[in-house]
Amino acid sequence: MELLKSAQARVAGRKQVVRALKAGTARRAYVAEDADTFLFQEVIRAAEAARIPCVRVSTMKELGMLCGVDVPTAAAAVLQ
Repeated sequence: MELLKSAQARVAGRKQVVRALKAGTARRAYVAEDADTFLFQEVIRAAEAARIPCVRVSTMKELGMLCGVDVPTAAAAVLQ
């Protein structure tokens, strides 16, 4: 979790995370366990396909706070 908080380059949101995973620019992905099942699975599958570790965070609100945004976030990634 500290890696996400201190990262200079990161993205928040499912669409941007999946895009970064497919482009090969993500170092680690994070996904909220209370996110919609479809969104959760999409991020998990993209991380597995990219062979990138995916860390599960308990709530979207917590993940949003870790990213430094004021809204709940389903997914986030630390970029290379």
